[in-house]
Amino acid sequence: MSGSAKKTIYAAMAANFAIAVTKFFAASVTGSSAMLSEGIHSVVDTGNELLLLLGIKLSKRPPDDSHPFGYGQELYFWTLIVALFIFAIGGGMSIYEGIDHVRHPEPLTDPFWSYAVLGFAVIFEGYSWNVALQEFLATKQEESFWKAIRASKDPTIFTILFEDTAALIGLFVAFIGVFSGHLWGNVYLDGVASIVIGIILCGVALLLAAESKGLLIGEGADPQTVASIRKITKDDPAVAKVLKVLTLHFGPQEILLNLEIEFVENLETEELAIAVERLEKSINIQHSEVKNIFIEAKSISASRKIVDV
Repeated sequence: MSGSAKKTIYAAMAANFAIAVTKFFAASVTGSSAMLSEGIHSVVDTGNELLLLLGIKLSKRPPDDSHPFGYGQELYFWTLIVALFIFAIGGGMSIYEGIDHVRHPEPLTDPFWSYAVLGFAVIFEGYSWNVALQEFLATKQEESFWKAIRASKDPTIFTILFEDTAALIGLFVAFIGVFSGHLWGNVYLDGVASIVIGIILCGVALLLAAESKGLLIGEGADPQTVASIRKITKDDPAVAKVLKVLTLHFGPQEILLNLEIEFVENLETEELAIAVERLEKSINIQHSEVKNIFIEAKSISASRKIVDV
């Protein structure tokens, strides 16, 4: 886990905690349902950052007998929990609060504090969003934005990016709800804004859950990494053909690699062992994220196999 990813999480956590306090203060003063929903949203986001930090810590545990490939997928699990929290608590509570406010509307008081808090929140959410965006753009290379999201094996940065994007959209919706409610004297619009915020959060939660599911059930390395490993293997003088390159992510920087190789003719067992060791070193030099390599070596003449662990 890079220090930049942790920096993104800490920036988001500090911003969300400060914003949550001010939003609840504004909601208590003005009676705004949309502001209350935004406060709940910020509390959920603050808790989510703590869960991501927990996932990072737990994923760093070394391998043991019960988990011989380590605990890297802990991070994927906690990302899924974050998605559930956003859906159930963030989205669900906002929709409930909005419906309750529509059914039992209360007159809004002076909206000054709502506007002040919204402006404050936009500044801090915008800062957090920019930090997450810059970190994400630094890793996406030449891919399109959406393809980079789908290809990413590190859920921390794009989770924060999705959260902050939803927060900024929610702030805009809350502003529209408060402003239009006072402009037209309609006490129902504030509750409607709260429902819209809840729907936005549920949509983001479902998107995060889908991405987390893909990582949890097992995703291979990106095509560029697979192509590079294939080329490194094929360029070895002892290799006649690369039959299979199978990869599996156990964490953002933890890849399991299984190679099935057809070696050149008339290689002795000792020569095969040397070739296997040479391949492992060559792959590790260029791809340090490959932590475990299994090579199934086939000799044309001898029709034999060597499995290297």
